Amino acid sequence: MKNSNGESQISSLLQVAEVKVIYQSKLPYIQHPRVNGSIDAEKIFRANWSDDMELVEEFNVLFLNRANYVKGILRLSRGGLTGTVADPRILFATALKSLSVGVIAGHNHPSGSIKPSSQDIELTRKLKEIGRFHEITLIDHLILSPYSGFYSFADEGML
Repeated sequence: MKNSNGESQISSLLQVAEVKVIYQSKLPYIQHPRVNGSIDAEKIFRANWSDDMELVEEFNVLFLNRANYVKGILRLSRGGLTGTVADPRILFATALKSLSVGVIAGHNHPSGSIKPSSQDIELTRKLKEIGRFHEITLIDHLILSPYSGFYSFADEGML
């Protein structure tokens, strides 16, 4: 059969985008940072955060192997002064691609407050639930102040 342009419908069906799933690390795991708790995660996040933490809300994710070595970090989203959209589908697609078994989420509050909002609590609950389904543990979710300090959902018994 031919379509309105005279092309074969079969040949047009064969012209689709290629999907590649790849994770590459050039360093042995022993040279990756290891997360032993929320303080380690905070240090890694701060070392890799944008320079405008006090201006724009951002959501980042650490991906970990079974021994809690960091496989990589993803800047999942950047928003405005009062929020950003963290899409769980992108987060877990990346975790699956990198064969991670644990993730640590982190976002900042430009206001300086480290108190979790109801949206922060709901997102954390959702990430934990989705992770459980994929056998990927949400190890922690940190809220960082641009000035100092942070809130750890794990340390506060919220996970």
